[in-house]
Order: sequence, then C-alpha cells, then structure tokens
Amino acid sequence: MKKLTISILALSTIIMLVACHKKNNQIPKVEYPETKKCDTVDHYFGVAVPDPYRWLEDDYSEETANWVKAQNEVTNKFLAQIPYREKMKNHLKDLLNYPKEGAPWKKGDRYFFYRNDGLQNQSVLYYKNSLDGEAVELLDPNKLSNDGTVALSTLGISDDGNYLGYAISRNGSDWQEIYVKNITTGEELSDHLVWVKFSGIAWKDDGFFYSRFPEPKNELSGVNENGKLYYHKVGTDQKEDQLAYEDRTNPNLSFSAEVVNKRYLVIYGSESTSGNSLYYKDLDNPKAQFIKAVTDFTDDYSVIDEIDGSFLVMTNHNAPEYQVISIPIGSLTTMGWTEVIPATKGEVLTGVSHIGKRLIANYTKDAHSVVKIFDEGGKFIANLDNDLLGSIGGFSGEADDTETFYTVTSYITPAAIYRYDVANNKSTLYKKSEIKFNSDEYVTEQKFFTSKDGTKVPMFITHKKGIKMDGSNPTLLYGYGGFNISLTPSFSATRVAWLEQGGVLAIANLRGGGEYGKEWHEAGTKMKKQNVFDDCIAAAEFLISQGYTSKEKLALQGGSNGGLLVGAVVNQRPDLFAVAIPQVGVMDMLRYHKFTIGRYWAVDYGTSEDSKEMFEYLYKYSPLHSIQNGKEYPAILVTTADHDDRVVPAHSFKYAAALQNSDIGDKPHLIRIESNAGHGGGKPLDKTIDEVVDIFSFMFFNMGVEPKY
Repeated sequence: MKKLTISILALSTIIMLVACHKKNNQIPKVEYPETKKCDTVDHYFGVAVPDPYRWLEDDYSEETANWVKAQNEVTNKFLAQIPYREKMKNHLKDLLNYPKEGAPWKKGDRYFFYRNDGLQNQSVLYYKNSLDGEAVELLDPNKLSNDGTVALSTLGISDDGNYLGYAISRNGSDWQEIYVKNITTGEELSDHLVWVKFSGIAWKDDGFFYSRFPEPKNELSGVNENGKLYYHKVGTDQKEDQLAYEDRTNPNLSFSAEVVNKRYLVIYGSESTSGNSLYYKDLDNPKAQFIKAVTDFTDDYSVIDEIDGSFLVMTNHNAPEYQVISIPIGSLTTMGWTEVIPATKGEVLTGVSHIGKRLIANYTKDAHSVVKIFDEGGKFIANLDNDLLGSIGGFSGEADDTETFYTVTSYITPAAIYRYDVANNKSTLYKKSEIKFNSDEYVTEQKFFTSKDGTKVPMFITHKKGIKMDGSNPTLLYGYGGFNISLTPSFSATRVAWLEQGGVLAIANLRGGGEYGKEWHEAGTKMKKQNVFDDCIAAAEFLISQGYTSKEKLALQGGSNGGLLVGAVVNQRPDLFAVAIPQVGVMDMLRYHKFTIGRYWAVDYGTSEDSKEMFEYLYKYSPLHSIQNGKEYPAILVTTADHDDRVVPAHSFKYAAALQNSDIGDKPHLIRIESNAGHGGGKPLDKTIDEVVDIFSFMFFNMGVEPKY
C-alpha cells in the first residue's frame, strides 16, 4: 500500500498546482492508495458477478482499517490544498452561533423543550413549571462524552410527569441504551437497558414498553432478527423484564408499541419500511388477549387516539393519499370500519393530532404544508390561521389540552414557534430565531419540470434575488426519491453558506418519495426505480436549460437512498455534472439486504434473489456494478462513517475502490470516512461543520469558484 507523505517538495508542488488551478481551472491529479482485489465471484441465475472488494465488508479487520487510514490521508491531503477552507469553517461557525429552541410540549404539569445555545454539539433538554417560569436543565447529552458523540435519541415521559425514560446512541449507531431519571429530584436511577433499536418508550403505570433484539455477534453489520417487545418496571434489572410480545414464526419481524389513552397497548409489526400489522390489548383487563385488527403488511396504519370505544386511525388503506377511519375496539373484520376524514385529492395527509377535542390534520400539497382543523367526528371547522408557505410541524398534546405549539419553517426562514389556542383557532408568535441572515435578500420558487415519460415533477429552487440566468451560478441539486419520504421545505444554516456565495439550491421532489401519496411512492420502486433516476436527470437538464447553471457548475448530492441516486445517475449521465457527493449510500444493490436491517428495504428495491428479472434490473443500475469505463466522470467525494450500522460503510468502501480503479478520467474520486459517527442521526455539531466545510470546499474547488469572505 502506498504511503503518502507531504514533504517540502510536495508542499511546493501543491502551491504551484493551486496557482495553476486558479489560472486554468486545472485540478491536481490524485494518486490513490492501492486496493487489493480478491477472486470472489457470486452467481445469480447463471450470471457470474465478480466482487473483488468483498474483503472490505469486514468491519473489524486490520486490513480494512489500514485501507480506511490510507484513503483518509489522501482525501485530507487533497482538501488541505484548498486555500479558503479555514475561512469557510470560521464563517460557518459564526452563522451557526445563535440560540435554537424547539417547540415545547406539555406532560403532566410541566413544559418540556430542547435548546441549543449556539455551538453546543448536542441540544439540551429542559423543562419549565410554567411557560413564563425559569428553565430547568433536565438532561445535557454534552456531558455524556468529551466529543459530543453521545446523542439523545428517544425519550418518553411517564403519565404523571415524574419520570423520564431516555435512550442514547453512541458514535451515531442505531443501537440504543435506555436509562431512567427522576424529573423532580434529578436523580439518575439504576435502570440500564441494552440492545435496543428503533424503539419507543411507551409508559404504563410504573414502567414502560420497549423493543429490543438479541445481542448480536457483529453489532455493526450483523443481521438484526428476532425482535421482541418487553415491559420494564422502573427500578428493576433488565433480566427481569416481562416479554410482552414476540412472533417465533417470523424472525424478520420487528415491533414498536404505544399506549393509547393510558389503557390500550397498540403494537405495530413491520417487515419492511412500508406497511404494518396492527394488534392491540386492553391493559386494564388482566384476562384480555391481543386482538389482531390488521394482520397483513399491505398498508400503513397509525392509531391517533381512542374515542368512545373506537380507535381513530390514519391509514392509506383504500386511500393512497391517506384518510382517518374509526375502528371499533373488539372488531375482527373491516366491516365495522367507518370513514371519519376522507382522503383529499391532491393533498397527502401526513399526520393527525387529537388536542382540545379537535383533530388537527397536517397535509402536504405540492410538497408544502396545509393544516386543517376538524371536530372529533370529522366535520371540517377551519384552516389553521397561519398561511405561511413552508413546513409546519409539532402539535403535541392531549385530548383535553386547550393549547399546543407548532413550528413553521422554509428554505429561507428559520423555524418560528407559534402558540395555538385550539378552541379559537388563534396562533400567536411564541419565539423566533435570531440568526444573522436576511431572508429578504433571497427567494424560493417552485418549478415543475417534465421527466422522460412526461410526468410533471416539482422542484424548489432557492437563490439570491436578482441573479443572472446566464448559466454561471454554482448550483447544488439535492434529491432522495424513496421510501415514501417527502422532501419538504426546511431551513439549514449550513446551506446559507452556499446561498451567500451566489449558489443556487435546488431540491427535487422525485418519484419514490411521499409528496403525492402511495402511487407517487410506488412509481419509484422495484422495477420502476429508473423513474427516480430519470426524474433527477430531467431536473439537472431543466436547471441547465433555464440558465440557472451549466454542467461545469452543477453538483449532485444525496444521502442514504439519495446516495444510491447520486451513484446511479452519475453512472448513467456523467456528462451532466461537475461534482457528485454520494453520502452513506446504498451502492451494492446485489447484497444490501444481507446486512443489519437492509432486508426492510426490499419493499422499495426488490432483491437480487427474487427473480432473474429483478436481478438483471438491479445489476443494471447498481452504482458499484455499472461504472462506465472510458467515460469522463465528474469529481466525486464519497462520504461515510465507521459506525454506520444502517447502510454499512462497505457500500461506500467498495464503490470508492471501484471508482479509483476504473478508467473514468483524471478528476478526483475520493472517499471521506468519518470516525466515531454513524448514518447521520445525532452527529455532533463539530463533526457536522467539518463535513459541510469539506463538501462545499470540494464543490467550489472543482467548479473553479472561489468564495469570498
């Protein structure tokens, strides 16, 4: 393996290369570490598929660790030559250094909320005994580690408001540990629960329900099976926890739970990222058995509350854009199900809260929020008295509460918190951001472009007012397109650093997402996945044709399923982009389902084992397997993390190795591997700033743009 060191001669060379770059927009050629190849070959329906970098799937091997170290040395050396990188970092810190506060929610007699003073790695949990009372620190995750890599991931407050159950994750892992704290005294109790993943904390009496897996042999990449639901009584050892539910016939199922109206245990069973079963049990009846209201996994069901002996349920059953139905408790068939709030054409119901004897329904219309108020019987009362264009969220509370809180945000407007008087449908501003950013100087437009098959696809485009449409603007196109996830307007102080430099931000609402309901989602899945890539390509072509940018100034970015998007699109149209940033991406479409919870994604992707046709379809677009030798590729910076146990880093390792060993031109094809970090959740602010600076510096540098600070 080649060892790269920076000598005085090398530094002189870098200086000359940077000068050359400024004058001729020439990027220094990178010398990559050597990556060995093995002779592993898999066979799919008679087709032999080599996997020469299979050895990089071993998370714990010294050989993989050495490869990671060598790759990071090369990447860091390349980034170190960018002259404005340190100024960008200081400016980004200045932008982010303002107080941030989340919407409060009430439990018992207290109001709880998160606050970040500015540059804290993790936000701190506080409570007040009244809205105008003094804030009391309840839990500061920053005190749980020296580097901010321990994050608060889930919490649940007991019905009486006396106990906090909270889960932490370490180094960005999806694995959680649950602890319990006495809110009144501040005492940390002895409770400590491990091997918890994707679990809530659902309180009932003096304990709570949670879900966990057996201890894995390989916690980073091992398959997670045999999930079970347990009840933990406060003050006892985890070994004493009572098994509440399991399904021995199907080890692939996982379970989550909630307690509805302090009485009913509701269990959701999942075998994928879409569709769930629905079981429930009356906890106040010692002889009660589970009633299986939904046993298949075709549709999504979420219980809102219990009213007069029936569950109010949000579902896309017979309603691609979702509706609210009533399911009588004890009903074993769909015959008794009745419609409460019907589906609305062109508006996707995304959430419903039962507060103050009202149903507060949040819809997405063309990827922005619309909120409507109904009575408990589903009769429309009014629209929310806030018509700001953007994303609206929050609305937590109980049926007999008189008020709640919500946030409003957009691509150019930091989150503002509103206090909402439910009975009078009246909103008042509770708190707004103090960021040093003048949103009046910027504009967000929603444009619709035409994809390859004629489908109209929306895209939000944000930029400074008055920019010239001459193709010279550095432009960042971001997409996801999967798993029924919608990209709705949200404010990011880090993206301000892009917009300030005359950059254009384009967020495309590709098929595969949830912006227009179940049909929009399914139009980008399995044998229709190419629609997502076609949508993204059409978005790029639209930005160029309308003069926002040119292929020499266009970057494509996406994470997770969006990382797959970037890899596949760049392989199909490398000529469209100057830079590509695939982050924590699913890059090996033939083996993704063999790690951790990857099998859940099969509902969107299909697997290489399903059929010959499905294998051929995946093989054709899999980023790892479809790199086009002989084509000139854009500059690529792959990002991943060593503790990503959702999309294991082997995806990015193998993909980066394949890029570096292909004939795709002289532009840099690097990988940035973060240590003590995971898929992205709970990442400390320090690491976020470093990553954003590296990504933006890489993009500007490879576009020949020098930001001004």
